Amino acid sequence: MKNWYKGALYAVAGAALIFGCDKAKDVFNEMIPETDDEPTTAQIQGYVFRPALVPATDANIQQLKAPAGFRVTKFADNLGKPRMLVTTPSGFIYVTDREAGTVTLLRDSNNDGTADAKQVVANIKQAHGLAVRENQLYIVAVKELYRASINGDGTLGQPQQLIGDLPDAGQHPNRTIAFGPDGMLYITVGSTCNSCPEPNPEHATILRANADGSNRKIFAKGLRNTIGFGWHPQTGELFGLDHGIDWLGDNEQKEEVNKIVQGADFGWPYIYGEGKYNPSDRPKGDTTYQQYRQKTTLPLLTYQAHSAPLGMVFYSGSLFPAEYRNDAFVTMRGSWNRSVPSGYKIVRLHFENGQPVRFDDFVTGFLIDNNRSQFGRPVGITTHPDGSLLFSDDNNGVVYRVSYQQ
Repeated sequence: MKNWYKGALYAVAGAALIFGCDKAKDVFNEMIPETDDEPTTAQIQGYVFRPALVPATDANIQQLKAPAGFRVTKFADNLGKPRMLVTTPSGFIYVTDREAGTVTLLRDSNNDGTADAKQVVANIKQAHGLAVRENQLYIVAVKELYRASINGDGTLGQPQQLIGDLPDAGQHPNRTIAFGPDGMLYITVGSTCNSCPEPNPEHATILRANADGSNRKIFAKGLRNTIGFGWHPQTGELFGLDHGIDWLGDNEQKEEVNKIVQGADFGWPYIYGEGKYNPSDRPKGDTTYQQYRQKTTLPLLTYQAHSAPLGMVFYSGSLFPAEYRNDAFVTMRGSWNRSVPSGYKIVRLHFENGQPVRFDDFVTGFLIDNNRSQFGRPVGITTHPDGSLLFSDDNNGVVYRVSYQQ
């Protein structure tokens, strides 16, 4: 799969004859045969568009928008490229910088809503996902999982490697981790490519292992790149947001909200979205698209294509109004291959009776200058013990705080 520049055409052809089509959905619904007995053709407009990065000035931050009563402020800055966040019950905040290979401790000792101390507490190449369990910090890189004891002042003991043979990276190296209600460790492993059959069965999966890293098994597969995931506080069911396939046009593939159950296959790379066929990859052997679709678990909801969901946290704090409890907040880092940018915001994922029903904007305004510029791409998100939300931006090196006051 080739990445073409702005205005270029992306084409997948199984024969010399190429048919044009104004709407990608017509290609997918009408021109994808079940077998190789007929030619497969598709022609889709593709873009590369990256809004210019501008500083996170006080004036820019002040124009961020959130629902009435909510306030967005700068919690910490000059953090390099902060990615994933986790908070301990005692209020220690840990943030990774994958590029620098660091884990940094942030502390707000006087509880004024601003970090007054920051300290690098671990150096691990390509450190990314974080989880806390029994006063220990778990850190995952591309192929390695580490565990370190948390000291009384928030510093860490010497990290101990638990796993050293997670799958290689490729296009999606951003592993994330979390402990489920069952006490097991869940590890996300993205695909190595945009769209391709993977020779390693652990790619494009969520893995499950014991807390010490042993007994690792595939929990669910067919997930192109599920980074943000979590368990509903009431039902204990697992939900995740999967990144859609690139180069299928401005409005394809939409991001997916999946209920992730053990043994499920979510279709990638052959089936995507609401059961659509991927024209570039046909199921192996004699399996038809229709047969593969029948065993594919389809998403419960979708979201605007190329928005790039990165972090997800269910809200169980007491600071926000009661109607926010048990809903999820999701960071949408933002598009790079869409003619009009999508994402660059925090969204609220509403749940009713334990199931996702709709998205609403929660924090917006990072796109400015008529979408030509941006000053923040949200990545990690966590709930502070005081009930506020913290989220990171890996472009300007800022961690933001969202608080509420009636």
